[in-house]
This record gives sequence, C-alpha cells and structure tokens, in this order.
Amino acid sequence: MSTDLRAIVDRFVREITETIQAQVQSALSGAFGSEAIRGRRSGRGSGRVGRPPASSARGRSGKRTADELEALAAKLRSYIAKHPGERIEHIGKALGVSSKELALPVRKLIADKAISTKGQRRATKYFVTGSR
Repeated sequence: MSTDLRAIVDRFVREITETIQAQVQSALSGAFGSEAIRGRRSGRGSGRVGRPPASSARGRSGKRTADELEALAAKLRSYIAKHPGERIEHIGKALGVSSKELALPVRKLIADKAISTKGQRRATKYFVTGSR
C-alpha cells in the first residue's frame, strides 16, 4: 500500500474512532450524568468530535428563552391538533425536534390543560383538549 493511501486510511480510522467515542460518551452522559464519565477520555485526539455543546448556540446558560419555549409549545399544540393520538417520537420527527427538547413544552401544555395524554411512558399518546 502506498504511503499516501496508508495516511488517508489511518486518518479515516482515527476520525471514525473519535466519532464513535464521542457518541458513546454522549450516550453515557445522558444515561448516567456527566460526572459519571468525566475524565474518562483516552489520551488520543484533541477532544470531542461532533456538534458543539448547546451552550454555545444558546448563550452562556444553554437554556432556551421563554419566547423559544412558547413558540415550540404553540407549534407542538398545533401539530397535535392536526394529528391527535400520535406518540412523542413521531411528533418530534415530524417537527424536526428531538423528543428530549419537547419534554418541557409538553409538560407546560399538560399543566395548562391545553393537551391531554392517554397511555404511559413510550406508549403515551397526545390529544388537544378544549379550545385555548
């Protein structure tokens, strides 16, 4: 194998390995919290590969603004009105938003009695209640 080709293959393998490590770290952070895996990086690589942390896109706190949450809640309620009985995974996919990002707007809409639920856990289906 030529040295140029070998260098390309080595770089590809290194990038894939770093990407997989970042995905595993992200999954473990979500499951166990960031403290559980902090400091567990291998000595290789310059750091995380993938998307930047949410805090860089949303300011220092990483929190969504009230306006962003309100807009997402309105979009969510509108979608549920047009598609009653769908699960959150399907709603999130249709709206282009992760299920995790929909959790707070869903809780707020349920608390405001704008939507109701049937079922439990992953089988929960969402419906619009009354007129708001």
